[in-house]
Amino acid sequence: MAQGTKPMLVGAGRRDEALVSGRPWRARGSGLLAAVAAAFTLLQLLLVRPSLGLGWDEVVYVSQVGTDAPAAFFSAPRARGVPLLVWPIASWSSSTVLLRVYLAVLSGLALYLALRAWRHLFPARVLAAAGALFATLWVTLFYGPQAMPNLWVAFGALLCVGCFVRARLDRLDDRAAWGVLVGAALMSWMRPTDAVWVTLPLLVLIVAARHWRLGAALATGLAAGGIQWIIEAYVSYGGLRERLNEASRIQGDLGWNLAVDDQLRSLVGNTLCRPCDVATPHVSVYAWWFVVPLLAAYGLAVAVRAGRTARTLIPLACATTAAFPYLFLIGYAAPRFLLPAYALLAIPVAYAAFNLVTAPNGRWRPAVTAVAGLALVGHLAVQYTVLDRTVDRTTASRVEWARSAAELHRLGVRPPCLLTGHEAIPVAYYTGCHSGSMGGHNGNITRAEILETARRLPVGALTAPGRTPPGHARDWKLHRLDGMDVHIAPAPLAGGTA
Repeated sequence: MAQGTKPMLVGAGRRDEALVSGRPWRARGSGLLAAVAAAFTLLQLLLVRPSLGLGWDEVVYVSQVGTDAPAAFFSAPRARGVPLLVWPIASWSSSTVLLRVYLAVLSGLALYLALRAWRHLFPARVLAAAGALFATLWVTLFYGPQAMPNLWVAFGALLCVGCFVRARLDRLDDRAAWGVLVGAALMSWMRPTDAVWVTLPLLVLIVAARHWRLGAALATGLAAGGIQWIIEAYVSYGGLRERLNEASRIQGDLGWNLAVDDQLRSLVGNTLCRPCDVATPHVSVYAWWFVVPLLAAYGLAVAVRAGRTARTLIPLACATTAAFPYLFLIGYAAPRFLLPAYALLAIPVAYAAFNLVTAPNGRWRPAVTAVAGLALVGHLAVQYTVLDRTVDRTTASRVEWARSAAELHRLGVRPPCLLTGHEAIPVAYYTGCHSGSMGGHNGNITRAEILETARRLPVGALTAPGRTPPGHARDWKLHRLDGMDVHIAPAPLAGGTA
């Protein structure tokens, strides 16, 4: 095994096939992938920290199954995958620390299983490097322990595409067909529209090559994960088309929108860049963003020469379609949107990197290896810096919500209660209240309903500091909170009930 391992790094055709299968790979390869996955989990716990409070979107997802507060408004683009993911913990425990640890461990396990899906296609060291490259991006680490869907779409994409390539090369690989189904279901379960974009190249290949067995597995997975979202569309939105239109409206009316520059600016740690009017960061922050496509293209060229085109071209194609809507069809940016593309690109990028640092005879190229090592160290330093600042900034905002909730409790706003207005969803969750909005993306209540509720329950209208409250709350008593104002309705009538 030791003598035959080196040529594998340069895609040496048939010799690769013997080296990526069988018992030797399982013993050594599984250990490498497990080490990467364990390091990923450990880094999440050390750098992101389990004490980080729940964010705005997390509040929406966790509140659907949690016991701390009433369920927040669930808008059209969202899917029920994350609530189901966190249900084993959130349904009985209010501990954010426990939830973070659970998600960190689960995401590490998911990374390991997703990488293993490629075990008959690439050497273990290439897959371990791909996993390490993806897992050390600040955005991957940041969202690893969070109750958000995008990273889980990325894991599903890795699993689905890897198993698709395996099943395409070996029609007798039944496990691969099941992997296609499970990966597609996971993606569709988390974000149905993202699942469609990721799998577009696979659907084209299925039709072109008449891989009907794979087509059945892929279609079944997409349907199994998305059926609840589709049923909910007819029950709550008047139909699938209506839900898609509403989702488009909430996302700023999907159409031709060049968001490449917005995504680039968001790399500095802006978890949501809407509008993205921040300055372009230093080149060191986004340099990797331009290196990755070049390395992926080189990896494809090497694969073509070695007769291994499909296993590199297919993930590249799926990464391209996964990124397309977030680069060209949406008018704002969030780094997490591109996680599925990053995960798929990691495979050909790692393959290219090993071919750059090793000669055709398998020996290391000292000069190239040294340059690559220095570049990697610099890249990791930048990723850590961005992650550290992002964690500090988000921690501060969530501490403010918790302080506001404590102050609202002191002022008599206790469950059952209602909060409306500025940042009502997260503050209401921390307070244990219902949240409401008279308009916008989360519109779910009318002025009359607010006033009716105020006769029975404590009600507060939140505004940004110094801003004018809505008309119905202008006579309510003003209190200054941590980073916001609240106008509290007169005490409910005696004997009022929830």
